[in-house]
Amino acid sequence: MLATDSDPIVAIATAPGRGGIGVVRISCGRAGDGAATALMQALCGQMLVARHASYVPFLDAGGNALDRGIALNFPAPHSYTGEHVLELQGHGGPIVLQLVLQRCLEAGKPFGLRLAEPGEFTRRAFLNDKLDLAQAEAVADLIEASTEAAARSAGRSLEGAFSRAIHALVDDVIGLRMLVEATLDFPEEEIDFLEAADARGKLAHIRERLADVLGDARQGALLREGLSVVLAGQPNVGKSSLLNALAGAELAIVTPIAGTTRDKVTQTIQIEGIPLHIIDTAGLRETEDEVERIGIARTWGEIERADVVLHLLDARAGVTGEDTAIAARFPGGVPVVRVLNKTDLTEMAPSVNRLSINGDADVCEVRLSAKKSEGIDLLRAELLRIAGWQAGTESVYLARERHLIALRAAQEHLALAAGHAEQGNHALDLFAEELRLAQEALNSITGEFTSDDLLGVIFSRFCIGK
Repeated sequence: MLATDSDPIVAIATAPGRGGIGVVRISCGRAGDGAATALMQALCGQMLVARHASYVPFLDAGGNALDRGIALNFPAPHSYTGEHVLELQGHGGPIVLQLVLQRCLEAGKPFGLRLAEPGEFTRRAFLNDKLDLAQAEAVADLIEASTEAAARSAGRSLEGAFSRAIHALVDDVIGLRMLVEATLDFPEEEIDFLEAADARGKLAHIRERLADVLGDARQGALLREGLSVVLAGQPNVGKSSLLNALAGAELAIVTPIAGTTRDKVTQTIQIEGIPLHIIDTAGLRETEDEVERIGIARTWGEIERADVVLHLLDARAGVTGEDTAIAARFPGGVPVVRVLNKTDLTEMAPSVNRLSINGDADVCEVRLSAKKSEGIDLLRAELLRIAGWQAGTESVYLARERHLIALRAAQEHLALAAGHAEQGNHALDLFAEELRLAQEALNSITGEFTSDDLLGVIFSRFCIGK
């Protein structure tokens, strides 16, 4: 534990700006009960009953009231951080909150009270075993959730659903490791350990459970991050109309004049609770207009960063040479959906078709009318398919990219372990090592095996006061 992790800390825990209520939070760190007692007397003029709301004045150094509100005393270890915690809940004006904060720092100076860093209260909760690392991250995810589904999933992670799934996997891996390593300690035994202990069956069961957890984590990551969807194509193929149709609002200007959209227009929408960051871009064409050329350059930049590209074409013209040239510049590895728009001006009906182009048997073509909102649901369904979303996933918990990386690493180590298992007893040492590495990867998710550098990165992204 770093020395600064035991300092008394204080911060305004409510968002900046004016509000009905503002909260100043103190965690007393190593100073403990002595600091809590002194601060209660200095700030409130009295001792506070544990876990009891008291209506008191918040006093300045001269004993005059800066504000009046609710004071709460949470003695260690029964608090959010596991340390003595005091909360002052007063009026939410920025000036009065700053006055109370400065008074706290003044009163706590003998104990080394300082301003908290971003996420430091939750970091204390993790270091004091009030939360594991996955739960601590879920606190920030719950605050930042942009959809109802994401908030529900973050809540499940905070309650420990994700952590319990990881701990169950770790317990299974440990059980198998014990069997393997016990056998390594008695090499003179001539029994076939792998058969006698059903090690292969146990490993297959672990790998199956890990695959299920990874699938749920992928869905949870989608709820947290969403997809970046770029609308690209020639001018006047209906990109802005499609943005408006997907968003259900007139967000982008739509005119028959080519080059109307000269810079990106971004809107976040939800499909099945998944945030989709839809980016309408400038039409791709050769132009002498300097402003439009800048917009087109930015379009290609957005395409490079996209999770999905919707390549819009005019259904009346079909695939032109210009469209083929545009498609040839799309980056490899990024899913592309060909969207034939303006079907209302043709004999085409809205539909989804799988095409084989240059040996690629899974190019999707969606025919629709953005203006008439016909076929929009087909496109939404295709975006969900690309995202890998499965319906009926109420039990999904929120996950981060680092969780996915750790789960995939564990999956790879278990696959290697399975390969060693096929070689029989003479490869048990390699089998055991891959199991150990898989366990470390899983433990990094909940924080049982985590570097201080990683903790610094995670908690620095929290808001002040949390």
